[in-house]
Formats: sequence, C-alpha cells, structure tokens
Amino acid sequence: MKYPLIVASSIVAADILVWRARLPPYERTRLFIRLALFAALSWLLFSADMSPFGEPPYRDAAGLHWLAQILEIIWWLMGARLLTLSLDLLLLPRSWRKQRLFSDVFGAIVFLAAAVAALAFVLELPVRGLVATSGALAIVLGLAIQSTLSDVFAGIVLSTTEPYSVGDWVVIDDVEGMVVEMNWRATHLLTGQGNTLVVPNALTSKAKISNNSRPAKVHGLSLVLEIDPEARPRTVLDALERALTGCHAILRSPAAYARVQRATLNSIHYEVVGFVDDMALKRAASNELFDLCYRHLAAAGVPLRALGVPAPAAEAGDARQALLKRVSLFESLDAAEVAQLAKRLSRHEYRANQEILAPDTVPDSLAIVYTGVLSVVFREASGERELARVGPGEAFGEAGLLAGLPMRVSITTLTPAVLFQLGKDDMSAFLKAHPEVAEKLCQLLAYRQDKLGKLTAALPAEQEHGHSLFDWLFGKMRRVHSLHD
Repeated sequence: MKYPLIVASSIVAADILVWRARLPPYERTRLFIRLALFAALSWLLFSADMSPFGEPPYRDAAGLHWLAQILEIIWWLMGARLLTLSLDLLLLPRSWRKQRLFSDVFGAIVFLAAAVAALAFVLELPVRGLVATSGALAIVLGLAIQSTLSDVFAGIVLSTTEPYSVGDWVVIDDVEGMVVEMNWRATHLLTGQGNTLVVPNALTSKAKISNNSRPAKVHGLSLVLEIDPEARPRTVLDALERALTGCHAILRSPAAYARVQRATLNSIHYEVVGFVDDMALKRAASNELFDLCYRHLAAAGVPLRALGVPAPAAEAGDARQALLKRVSLFESLDAAEVAQLAKRLSRHEYRANQEILAPDTVPDSLAIVYTGVLSVVFREASGERELARVGPGEAFGEAGLLAGLPMRVSITTLTPAVLFQLGKDDMSAFLKAHPEVAEKLCQLLAYRQDKLGKLTAALPAEQEHGHSLFDWLFGKMRRVHSLHD
C-alpha cells in the first residue's frame, strides 16, 4: 500500500474523532467502530512492515522513523484503552460498571503494561534495569501508601462480593446511612441527619455490615423497653402484641413479634420487632409503635416510667377515671369533672372478631377503647379496605352521637376488647356544661372526614353551602343536643 503512514495517521485521527465527539451516541456502537478502526490500523502496520513488536523502518529518514514510532506507540495505547472498554461494556456486570473500582484498577494495570511494552519493543530501551528499579521503587512506595493500597484491595473485594450497592440502606458497625457512592478508596454514606460520612474500604471490609435494603420490601424496626420486674411477663407481652396488632404501618407478613430480651437487676428488657415495606416509613412507624406500646401497657396497668426512681404513689380512682385522663378530648376537665363524667360511663366487653358497629347504623353513644385493638373497614364495590386501627384512649361513634348521622364503615374487634360508652342523654347534659368538649368532638369528626378521604358518616343534602364541614357539624350538634349560646 502506498503512503501507509498517511493512511495510518488518518485512522488514528478518525479514532480520536469518534472518541472526543462521542459519535454515534451509543456506547456499544462507538466501541465496535473503534475496534474496527484498531483492526484496520493493525493490518496496515503489519502489512507495511511496521510491526509494533519491533523497531520501525525508515532508519535513513529521521522524520518518517519518528512518525512510525509514534504510530506504533499509539497502537499499544489504543489497544490498552479498547481492552479496558471492552471489558467494561461487554463483560462486567452493570453494578461493577457503576462503581468503577475494578475497571479503574484493571485499566491502570493494562496501561502500565502497554507503556512498558512500547518502551521495550518500539523504542528498544533496556527495560530490565527499569523493571528492577521500578520493583525497588514499588516496595518503597507500597510501604508509604500501604493504607491506601489496603483500601484499594478491600474495595475490589467489596465490588466482587457486593454486600451492598448504591442506594441501599446499610449499617456499618454503628453507623447507619444510604450508600450514595462507592469508589476505589471509600464508601460514602448519607446519614439520617443529612450528613455525608466517608468510610474507608479497609474498615468496611473488616466491619459487620447490615443491609436493610435486602431483601427488598422488608425493612425491620426494633424497640427495646425496660419494664418494672414486678410486672407479670405474660401481661406485658400481651399488651405489646396488641400494640403490634394496632400499628397500621406494620406488615402482616413477616409476622411482628414481642419477646423477653434479658433481665437486669432493676428491670426486664422487652423487644418489639416489626417490619415495613418502605424505608421512608420506618421512622414514622417506630414513633407510632412506641406510642401504641405506651397506651396498651398503661391500659394493662404497666405504665412506662423511669426505673431509677421510686414508683409514684398510686392515685385513687377507678379504671374509668384513669381512662378519661388519657383521652385528649377531656384534657381540659379537672379532677372533679372527670370523676363526675366517669360515673356515667358503662363498661362493655367484646370478644375477638366481633362487629361493634355496622354500616348504615346510627351510633347512640360515644365509645372509648380501654383495652384491645379495633379495625375500621370501609366496604366498597371492589371489596373491603381497612382505613385505620383503633387502640386504647381513642374514641369513635361521634358521628351519630353529635349529628345523628349513620356510619359508612364497620368497626370490628381484632382482639378481645373492653370499651366504655357514654350514652346520648348523658352526653347532652355533659356538653351543655362543657361546650369546649363539644367543639373538640366536632374537630375530631371533621378531621376524620378529611384524613380518611371517605366520609365515615354520610352527609345529607341539606348541608348548607358556603359553610365549612366543621361549621355544619357544629350547628347540627347544637340542634341535636339542644345547645344554646
């Protein structure tokens, strides 16, 4: 072939154009084009007696000789680059390509080998002394950067074994966060406080790693409660099981559980374990579960308190008064008013899976849960949909009691339950004396209409236009109970 140096230079220029201009836009297509250009360059060099494994010709023409040397060196570097690209795009898993650790280390080794080969074959330099010198230099350099090298090799192990990947929530020793980056030196975590924590790979490879994102859609949460050792364990465990049943965010499968963890001199540790399907729900579910544990334990007569100080003296009063003090609706009442209202409460016991209120019935009393868990279910054409779960200290039935409206949901016990109810006649007399409680009940009903998205009680057509739901309910309650300014 005439003018092989010009044709070879044109091939190199075309390769640079494809590389820098990123044309075409698809990586695999660009790789195949560059491989074809490399094959053409290889054929041209070998056919023109310019083998990259030997000194180039044109010894009598210095300019041509130097150009041939440059082309042969470019051949070695181009081959090293295409080898790393082929490994990266065609052989490595997608997760390894994102981390870049293995491909970067492999690329550095290949380019180093290509540079040494170019020096030995093309320039015919004595590389034995260079290799010996570089070996001694490598020992000195390795001792100087041994911590960095340990991070690199640990990163290779982590990339190979894949205990976690970018986007996973992990706990490394005592540090929890989301993996946002993995590189040749360290793993970057985004903590719950919004900070970025850099953990060296050498430490990560030796640490205990808990991956909260595997398996997917199942994320555990755990609460440890210290309980007075005088409390019977069976009573405590039953209360904690009811708390787990009442937590709407907890998955039904895998099943949540409560257990005795260990005993100390001053307390017994109980662990409550549940699971959610989204890491974003974990914090809210933990808070809700702790609140439910507090309420169910209090209903069982096992209050959570500081165990380092003596227990407070038991207050006089029955279960009715203790229940009313835990209900936010009646927090404005003093002790005498609570005692007066408690006398009007009637106790009712229900077994598990017993329907308390059916759809289209008008409640004639306000029910307050003392113990147990109740399910609120909305029935529609596509089937039943659970809207909420009700536990100790929560009230329901205000729709019929306040405004005489029928329920659109069914309320069923999930566990054996004890309820205290306040009838309409007793409630009317009480609301006349305490209008602030009437206002709170209307706020509760209006909030439930907006929160659930489905009206828990059907509103008739005579609702006045231009008024809020709260104003309409408050006016309806005043008429039903004959309340006046």
